[in-house]
Amino acid sequence: MLITLQHIRAARERIAGKVERTPCVLSQSLSERAGHPVHLKLEHHQTTGAFKLRGASNAVAALSPEEKSRGVVAASTGNHGRALAHAAKLEGMRAVICMSRLVPGNKLDAIRRLGADVRIVGNSQDDAQQEVDRLVAEEGLVMLPPFDHPDIVAGQGTLGLEIMEQVPDAASVLVPLSGGGLASGVAAAVKGVSPGTKVIGVSMARGAAMKASLDAGRPVQVEELPTLADSLGGGIGLDNRLTFGMCRDLLDDVILLAEDEIAAGIRHAYEEEREIVEGAGAVGIGALLAAKASTNGPTVLILSGRNIDMALHRRIVCGEAATATERAA
Repeated sequence: MLITLQHIRAARERIAGKVERTPCVLSQSLSERAGHPVHLKLEHHQTTGAFKLRGASNAVAALSPEEKSRGVVAASTGNHGRALAHAAKLEGMRAVICMSRLVPGNKLDAIRRLGADVRIVGNSQDDAQQEVDRLVAEEGLVMLPPFDHPDIVAGQGTLGLEIMEQVPDAASVLVPLSGGGLASGVAAAVKGVSPGTKVIGVSMARGAAMKASLDAGRPVQVEELPTLADSLGGGIGLDNRLTFGMCRDLLDDVILLAEDEIAAGIRHAYEEEREIVEGAGAVGIGALLAAKASTNGPTVLILSGRNIDMALHRRIVCGEAATATERAA
């Protein structure tokens, strides 16, 4: 099954009024460096601080009344959990979010404030998913996973529609890549409108599950490691039904960044663009600064989230932290 432009347009109608249409602005500093226009899609201005609200809102809205009465559950590295908790609260639904010990405390606190039941399980997304599976089997909750679900992917794809309306001559779009929900949805929307526009996934070098899977030609497991781009952590699922195939077929390239390159993206966003973004939201900027992205025309970078621990952010912009190891210091 693939998500098409028709699915994404239907999702946009379904979530109208529930999510923000975020700005897309020209970056003078990055445009000068690249030699062509570089636009920043400010998705970190979304209501819950990240793009995940699009997919979660669409998936919750598509549930039947009986499913809504049972409540929802998901594994998350933080942003999907926050988005699902927000969407469920608006519907008066129960939400249980399962996360590993690698998820930063600021993200746990934000989810709890929305009234969700937070479960901390193990040291990886795979560990957290085991608790999700148990809750589905024993308590009847409805699982809405962070990426490998048609309604999630279609919801994330609405971001791609906005990009092509705001920058119709875009030659390239750089999108953060983790489990592939955002990347596959955006790529389906962008290429559905403009087949010649390149869509490039950007991830961290430490534990990039989708890149490893694409290289292997099938979903594979990778060790989940601490990284400044913590929202990009976790596997894609060995039984991945949707996003692996879509990323394989629709992405033009995948770029991996070292920790210091992610930190450089965070610093640039703050010092030059006056934007606070988390590591996952800064990878597009980091790729451009490191000259790892081959772009030859108008380019859009998706700043996907802002939910960074502010003490860590201060250390990064002050040059005191540039790696995942230093993050915990």
